[in-house]
Amino acid sequence: MPATRERSLSPALERIHLAWDLLIIVLVIANLTLLLFDSLFLLAPLNAAFEAAAPGLHAAYDQHVHARFIAIDLAFVAVFVLDVLLGWAVAIAERRYHRWFFYPFVHWYDVLGCIPVGGFRLLRILRVVSLLHRLHRLGLIDVRRWYLYGVIAKYYDILLEELTDRIAIRMLDNVQAQLRSGESVSTRLVERVVRPRQQALIHEISQRLEAMAGNAYAHNRDDTLRYVRGLVGRTLAESPELQRLARLPLGSQVSRGLEASLSDLACRLVNEALEGLQSAEFTALVEHLAESGFEAWLRTDPHTEQVTEQVLVDMLELLKEQIAVKGWQQRYQ
Repeated sequence: MPATRERSLSPALERIHLAWDLLIIVLVIANLTLLLFDSLFLLAPLNAAFEAAAPGLHAAYDQHVHARFIAIDLAFVAVFVLDVLLGWAVAIAERRYHRWFFYPFVHWYDVLGCIPVGGFRLLRILRVVSLLHRLHRLGLIDVRRWYLYGVIAKYYDILLEELTDRIAIRMLDNVQAQLRSGESVSTRLVERVVRPRQQALIHEISQRLEAMAGNAYAHNRDDTLRYVRGLVGRTLAESPELQRLARLPLGSQVSRGLEASLSDLACRLVNEALEGLQSAEFTALVEHLAESGFEAWLRTDPHTEQVTEQVLVDMLELLKEQIAVKGWQQRYQ
């Protein structure tokens, strides 16, 4: 059964799989040998040479094998068809592939090798792939060490990379063409992606703002209060009224007391305000501000849509340039 077994099997089933694989290997070799020999038998010079060298064997082959070649070949084909059907059934039972009908596409060489029509018998050579696969799975050979396998794998990777790159570039070209066609992508993006999640996004933004402000004040409380005291002191020092007051008798003491009182008052106000960041009132205020900013951000006009679409086009162009880089050249150089 020509598919890699992914589940552990009981010893009895394992022996059955092994025996079946060995039987298919023998039949493939016999069938390919028969096809080759019968094709050479049809060539007149080789036929005459065979008859001259071994007339009895020539007559026996001509009478018992060549005359019944189609029936003998159909017997081989029947076994090969049974092998494909059994492998397909096992693949379905083991859920080996994503869909039940993937098996014949994955094992296309086995399917084509089952076609008994005369012109398609040459496709029987494809069963060599199945033969090598079975021998590799049984551990009798290791095709990964073969030079031919390395060459085929190399050019297969190159071909696959080139195909996928061209497909990706073609898809990005189509997206760029749609963006340049005048269809408002930004409007559809807002209406279909952002609007349905607007309240969740606003709530997330407000929570982040609250957390950011609260954490910033908690880690920088002393520096913040020191800055407030310094700001009050500089403001009062530059005030003409306090400067005149300081020139009066006992005015300097009054001005220093006033400065200390105002500094303490300002610090308490700042402290109370920042500690109130966890209140419901502040949460409502932040959500209102976030909602207003969100609405302003979502509001678009032809100019902003054009800028947005040009940014998207340039980003896609950058992706195309990156995809166009031939990675296989860098690997093999």
